Amino acid sequence: MSNPFEEIEDQDGIRMSWNVWPSNRLEATRMVVPIGCLYTPLKDRTALGLGQPLGYEPVDRIFVLTVNIESQIDPRGRVWNCPFCLQRNQLPPQYGDITPQSLPPELLQQYTTVEYVLNKPPTLPPVFLYVVDTCLEEDDLKALKDSLVVSLSLLPPNALVGLITYGTMTQVHELGYNECPKSHVFRGSKEYTAKQIQEMLGLGAGAAARPGPQGPMKPGQPMPAGAGGAQRFLMPISQCEFTITTILEQLQRDPWPVAHDKRPLRCTGTALSVAVGLLETSFQNTGARIFLFSGGACTEGPGLVVGNELREPIRGHSDIEKDTAKHVKKATKFYESIAARVTEKGHVIDIFAGSLDQIGLMEMKKLANMTNGFMVLSDSFNTVVFKQSFIRLFEKDQNGFLTMGFNATLEVQTTKELKVCGLIGPAISTNKKAPCVGETEIGIGGTNAWKLCGITPKTTVSIHFEVAAQQQVPPGTNSRGLIQFVTMYQHSSGQYRLRVTTIARSFADGSSPDINASFDQEAAAVLMARIGVFKAENDNIADVLRWLDRMLIRLCQKFADYRKDDPMSFQLAENFSIYPQFMFHLRRSQFLQVFNNSPDETAYYRHILNGEDVNNSLIMIQPTLMAYTLNGPPEPVLLDSISIKPDTILLLDTFFHVLIWHGEVIAGWRKAKYHEQPEYVNIKELLETPKADAQELLLDRFPIPRYIDTDQGGSQARFLLSKVNPSNTHQSQFGAGAAIPTDDVSLQVFMEHLKKLSVTGTN
Repeated sequence: MSNPFEEIEDQDGIRMSWNVWPSNRLEATRMVVPIGCLYTPLKDRTALGLGQPLGYEPVDRIFVLTVNIESQIDPRGRVWNCPFCLQRNQLPPQYGDITPQSLPPELLQQYTTVEYVLNKPPTLPPVFLYVVDTCLEEDDLKALKDSLVVSLSLLPPNALVGLITYGTMTQVHELGYNECPKSHVFRGSKEYTAKQIQEMLGLGAGAAARPGPQGPMKPGQPMPAGAGGAQRFLMPISQCEFTITTILEQLQRDPWPVAHDKRPLRCTGTALSVAVGLLETSFQNTGARIFLFSGGACTEGPGLVVGNELREPIRGHSDIEKDTAKHVKKATKFYESIAARVTEKGHVIDIFAGSLDQIGLMEMKKLANMTNGFMVLSDSFNTVVFKQSFIRLFEKDQNGFLTMGFNATLEVQTTKELKVCGLIGPAISTNKKAPCVGETEIGIGGTNAWKLCGITPKTTVSIHFEVAAQQQVPPGTNSRGLIQFVTMYQHSSGQYRLRVTTIARSFADGSSPDINASFDQEAAAVLMARIGVFKAENDNIADVLRWLDRMLIRLCQKFADYRKDDPMSFQLAENFSIYPQFMFHLRRSQFLQVFNNSPDETAYYRHILNGEDVNNSLIMIQPTLMAYTLNGPPEPVLLDSISIKPDTILLLDTFFHVLIWHGEVIAGWRKAKYHEQPEYVNIKELLETPKADAQELLLDRFPIPRYIDTDQGGSQARFLLSKVNPSNTHQSQFGAGAAIPTDDVSLQVFMEHLKKLSVTGTN
């Protein structure tokens, strides 16, 4: 049976926690889970036949309404009523022939989301600036160079490209000088101001490149005169591909000698500062991405996260909690200042880490978090995780354009019954105030508009609301509230586009069964996970877990059926029944539990969660588990230790890892090579089926998950054991399935306590 919430998501990119809203503020607070939505602004709708934008400008973006059409538009009087500002407006001349039988596309029911091509001069082509670490082992550097050369062939021919390499020093390579390799060198230990960088590179502040009437650059076309000297360093790939490929192929390891008891001197902070300085004067508000490739921690100059002495360990979570990590505050402040400069100009920073040790991702996280940059964490640049993830970045749509947009702004308007509380996701506030801005702040609040320096068809933000009305709506009143999402962005073709999504939901009395039936437990779980992670960035983890527990108990007290003080009578409706299970797994997840994870890994996991849609986020919170046996077809099984059996193969998908686990009996058959004998073709199929299914999971995932193939008792089986519900532990006397070595409570114990606390009125 199809899920109606998923059908709405396919059409409009929207999933809401509540799809019928309480009519006043008091009733709304009793709902426990806030009214919120997960919105994918550039949701790909080509499968629905709705992918093509309209080739004309909107008359008024508030005019794009698809609900209550008859009450909003008067075709005879040629007027329409705006439900947001409540003003009566004259229909423009181009809608003069409008009738109920002849409506423009915006007013047809399937066009709740409309995209327009705006009549603005096209932007300059996108800029891709490679910032490459040379303090790598030879094989790792070669693998990275190979991937970079391949990526050059995937860029649009008119894209501008530049190269900066760094080790002990930072070098900005001149691509317009063909006679011999030429670069400008910056000392890695020194902190340079933006003005110093621009003067040393010969960039004129008064010659900023702005989108002009010249239109998109074509292959072979020279750089515009307004590029202020930057054309020596950033050139169309069609003109400099040979030069930059030659530089990359001849690139050597950093020549500075490294003693056996020391780390390489790596000036990551200086390299980033120079990259930002190169772009910010000449390419303001032009789509640009800075690709940072780092194979280790910054040990030199600004942004230093650990000293170059190997005896000094890089900080862990306990060091940060005890405030004994001496470099963290200064480094974090430096990278945050870089992030502020980048977001002001509308540029994106992507971080690709190829290292077994930490590189300082925790200190640098704002660079990607604030600009909606990509993060890829891998053990080296020689891994499939890095290679395939990096190439997947350059995927193109059906028209041959990169599936990425630039310099997006998202504005939310509501009718007077609702207020906007804030947004959680890879964005920054534009500090725009409007009457629809609420007093309560959740995430990035105090505004109804945000900026996303980069945006893709998968970028998903969560937006939270509160009910403004103080009074109860009289019985029988048919009240509907509207929310409109307005996204303006630069398409990779150079066009400016505007996408508008308008949704309507009904208000109801707080006791109405319609509100209960409208609860989307999957969306609610993801929204609460995002709020929990946002709190965890600033609060004590134990306090966040207690807050999640209190919210869950209050929700059960409000919506479960039970007799007071009788836990056995406790029962949740079907659309609430899995929500406690999601909360159980969220509490145990790597998003809130930092044990066994480095600060870099924690920053990485949280960054990915804050940009993904409902389905992918749920896989991260509660991974999926498939079982394969000789007794029947593959089937989903409980994420529980009882599913771990000797005669079973399990396929675990955590989003970050795809793991195939072979039970002891199956592993024995494989080692005995039964699958190679003709009479055991069924065993061969049993071994191959999960591998084929695993490859299906890898098809459109970004970043590429780590692929693990292991056996019962193998060291990597820990990835499975850490995720399953420990219904049978090393302390249990009885129980089916494998025993999990943990002191964590099981889902069964968790639910027993939840029922008891809910029915006794304790929270």
